Amino acid sequence: MPYFYYYYDPTWILLLIGAVICMIASARVRTTFNKYSKVYSHTGMTGAEAARRILDSRGIYDVQVVPTQGNLTDHYDPRDRTLRLSQTVYGASSVAAVGVAAHECGHAIQDAEDYSPLRIRTALVPVANFGSSVSMILIIAGIIFGFGRGGSSILLNLGILCFSLVVLFQLVTLPVEFNASKRAMVLLQDLGILYPEEAVKTKKVLSAAALTYVAGALSSLLQLLRLVILFGGRRDND
Repeated sequence: MPYFYYYYDPTWILLLIGAVICMIASARVRTTFNKYSKVYSHTGMTGAEAARRILDSRGIYDVQVVPTQGNLTDHYDPRDRTLRLSQTVYGASSVAAVGVAAHECGHAIQDAEDYSPLRIRTALVPVANFGSSVSMILIIAGIIFGFGRGGSSILLNLGILCFSLVVLFQLVTLPVEFNASKRAMVLLQDLGILYPEEAVKTKKVLSAAALTYVAGALSSLLQLLRLVILFGGRRDND
């Protein structure tokens, strides 16, 4: 394979497609959240208050609900059983804020119920982090050694394998996120936190957020496909 082919090849279009998909999904979630952050719920509950009520309704009293810095940085940490809500969610009473808070409660409930996909995703975190940090290093090293002698195919294939772990993590994340949103929508209505017409708007926010995970997984799959096309099965004597 010629040297220049690693830098000028038609598979770059796969990376471009993935980047565009991610940008569109990211823009959509920001636009949707901003739109419905101006629509206030009839109960006047803040994101933090809604989260506490949801958790208490399921008998989950040992999960703390605390504020965190940033915008849309909301997450549940199973390590210390803490639900962290961003500034635009914690103290806000919009249908968007309440929806995001409820979604994170969905993860806390998954944890309490020992939801299998969440357990698998949690177990994959260190593996995915390792794969993300070393995959490109191995591939670059494989390219360099490819112009010398021996070992390049092993490094390239190891790099692809490591990146595959990242893709696996993102694929496992999808059912976890979808399930958390489904739980959130049911609880928000069952507990009377949102009216049906408000729930429709909240669902749009959570659906837009879910698309970012789909876009991320699709982008990674396209990048993995590119690596396989370029380097998969490559032998040292090519």
